Amino acid sequence: MLAIFLKTLPFFAIIGVGYWAGRSRFFSEEATAYLTKFVFYFALSAMLFRFSANLSLADVWNGRMVAAYLWGTAFVYGIATIVAYLRGLSIEHTAIEAQCAVIGNVGFLGVPMLTLLLGPEAIGPVMMALAVDLIVFSSLIVILITGSRDGRMSLGILKTVGLGLIKNPMIVAIVAGLAWSGLKIPIPTPVNEFVTILGGAATPGALFAIGASLASKSAERISVAGWLTFCKLVLHPLFVGFACLVLFHVEPYQATVIIAAAALPVAGNVYILAQHYGVAPQRVSAAILVSTAVSILTVSLCIAWLTG
Repeated sequence: MLAIFLKTLPFFAIIGVGYWAGRSRFFSEEATAYLTKFVFYFALSAMLFRFSANLSLADVWNGRMVAAYLWGTAFVYGIATIVAYLRGLSIEHTAIEAQCAVIGNVGFLGVPMLTLLLGPEAIGPVMMALAVDLIVFSSLIVILITGSRDGRMSLGILKTVGLGLIKNPMIVAIVAGLAWSGLKIPIPTPVNEFVTILGGAATPGALFAIGASLASKSAERISVAGWLTFCKLVLHPLFVGFACLVLFHVEPYQATVIIAAAALPVAGNVYILAQHYGVAPQRVSAAILVSTAVSILTVSLCIAWLTG
């Protein structure tokens, strides 16, 4: 446990430095927004392209693994939805809380950290988890919120979802990399060096951006934030693990990676969606802040248990 904690500590230390920079106003909210945009559109996309260009589709796609991750995630999504419904929340607020319960920071935190801790072979399962989150559950929240406001389903909603996926640089980078790999064309040396150098900025940039963005978050509605943190850090990896090991019998190493991915704290893009639709941004903000702080210990515990 101590060895794993010491390996994860530098990642969270960079988040802490970013938090200090944001909290002290050394890094303004505008600067944080631009850093996040740089990481999202350029550095992380370059990293994902380089990783996926060196993988085959079989390295990323595994039917049992996808089914297990989908089942475990959907089960926890359902639990959070039922609890929110019993509390009398609207469809919009229910959708936001359910999103907090299952969508982890796989892109900014999971890709760099899990590939270092669990080995380069982890990138395939991690990208699978990221793709499922983006394609299935990020689409679902748009459908639920837009549908509840319109009072019906329409082709316009599907168009919005489709455009969102096409414009997402992480999806584009993964698809482009796998397509390049499928064509079996060697990456030219200058191109490879370009994406390597640019992708190298993804890990420190993403972690710093997470911390700086947390500085503007508030810890209101602690009881709700605590419940959503419990869902994300405990229930999500627990039920993904149950699906992997009991229901679908996923290969042990792949199971380890996606359970660890499920144990990551609430993703910042949930806040972006909440703010965009004007649905409980402060509640999401608190869930991100609390889950990230608690995950310093829980992620280490989870990975130590899985690898032990």
